[in-house]
Amino acid sequence: MQMPVGTSAETNDGGDSSTPMAVLLVDDDRELCRMLVEYLTPEGFRVRIVHDGDEALYTLGRHHFDLVVLDVMLPQLSGLDVLRQMRARDATPVLMLTARGEDIDRVVGLELGADDYLPKPFNPRELVARMRAILRRSLSPEPPGARGDRLEAGPLTLLFASRTASAHGQSIPLTGAEFRVLEVLMQQPGNVVSREQLTRLVLGRRLTPYDRSIDTHISNIRRKLVAVASELAIVNVRRTGYVLTLAEQP
Repeated sequence: MQMPVGTSAETNDGGDSSTPMAVLLVDDDRELCRMLVEYLTPEGFRVRIVHDGDEALYTLGRHHFDLVVLDVMLPQLSGLDVLRQMRARDATPVLMLTARGEDIDRVVGLELGADDYLPKPFNPRELVARMRAILRRSLSPEPPGARGDRLEAGPLTLLFASRTASAHGQSIPLTGAEFRVLEVLMQQPGNVVSREQLTRLVLGRRLTPYDRSIDTHISNIRRKLVAVASELAIVNVRRTGYVLTLAEQP
């Protein structure tokens, strides 16, 4: 593992595209960063490394990345603070790295707009799988089998080409995961979609015990919808899943 820290590596994408995916890896564990660069490069990722929160924000302001892998525990500025400042100006997908057992960091990260999280220590293959799942849903211009370039439910419209949402003429800022949650629910209006289905279709993985990722994404979406389309509701059906409903207007 001889690649110098802070360098970038390019190769063909290990996914569907021939263009390497640009990844910003933010972690103060230099040995881990070296190992991950060596692992991720043959998998089709172009990796840039920074080791603290301030440097991460500086780099994000000057370069484009397809994905940010962001550790919570950073010197100077924490990963959660970096994410908070990012989301004020930037919709780049984020995968948080959290300490195993630190549930509060995972919940707060998702509430701040992270797309997914992975607890440390982790298997590099699991990291690649999570990264590819996030990139698929953030870069795909149209879902498999979709008809047309949009999906509508009452006043709510999703545009697949731009991955944007709006209602009553107002834009709704969504992360990639939030967009995909709405997409799945809107494709089955009035029908309950289980948490297991949502986890598989949105996050690209199986639901595990105590995983509240989907619930947190739903909570974020509800908060954003109520400000612009109060007639829309995502209802929790106890022990079953979620359903998107549209209230009749007087």
